[in-house]
Amino acid sequence: MATSTPPSGPMSSSPTGENPNEKATWDVELLRVLVSRKGTQVDAQWAIHPQLKQDLLPEEWKEVTDLMAKVTDIVGSRFSEVLQNVEPDPPGHA
Repeated sequence: MATSTPPSGPMSSSPTGENPNEKATWDVELLRVLVSRKGTQVDAQWAIHPQLKQDLLPEEWKEVTDLMAKVTDIVGSRFSEVLQNVEPDPPGHA
């Protein structure tokens, strides 16, 4: 699922010249596309941050799901094409 990452560096202001009015910023992952494979089988999935999903209107959510279905199809298809052009691992012992 999508995640948020706290800001790096110290959180407290100090007398070293930092602006005490500046607020820390967070990196938030709103959308994620994950492509995985098992042998020649390719699977593409997507996830959205739960808060973003709650904030969307029903018609906006439908639009996002339709667009992300297209994205995962494109990414999955491209990944499959690349796999077809890669030479298979030679047989051997692990």
